[in-house]
Formats: sequence, structure tokens, C-alpha cells
Amino acid sequence: MTVAAARTVKVTVADTWQQLQIEAEPDETVANLKVRALEGADIPIDRAGVYEVKFGGALVRDESTSLGVLGMTDGSGLVVLARRRRPVR
Repeated sequence: MTVAAARTVKVTVADTWQQLQIEAEPDETVANLKVRALEGADIPIDRAGVYEVKFGGALVRDESTSLGVLGMTDGSGLVVLARRRRPVR
């Protein structure tokens, strides 16, 4: 039996443009990683529902998908951003 190794992924939280390096297991869900990224950017996790995740420029529609199934490898990146865009002033 082969045990999949943890990987370090880069998660950019668009509200703060912080790029976080987060160690994650292949079976961790996108939703869980999103919450961890929001915590790391000091954004209240109760607001997680107003954020979406993009991988490779595409929206991750099913956040219950694991990172391994999504195809994330060591060094892969995600972007967490608000679902509703705010006007630039």
C-alpha cells in the first residue's frame, strides 16, 4: 500500500493578495483548504460561503473534491476570491 505524501500548496487570498504556503494531504478537501487559507489571511471563517476557489483559472464547482482528485501536486496554486466582485474605485 502506498501512502500519498503531503504537499505544500500556494493559496492566494485575493482580498489581501497574501500568498500562503499551506501543507496539505491529498485527501483534504478544497473546502477545508479554503477555510484554512481564510484563517491564515485573518478573514472570519463564517464568511467562507461568500468565497470561491479557482484552480488553473477555472472555478472549482465541487469544493468537496479532494486535492489529489483535483490534480494538485507539490507547489500547485489556488486562488480564493469573493464570489461577488466589488467595483474598483
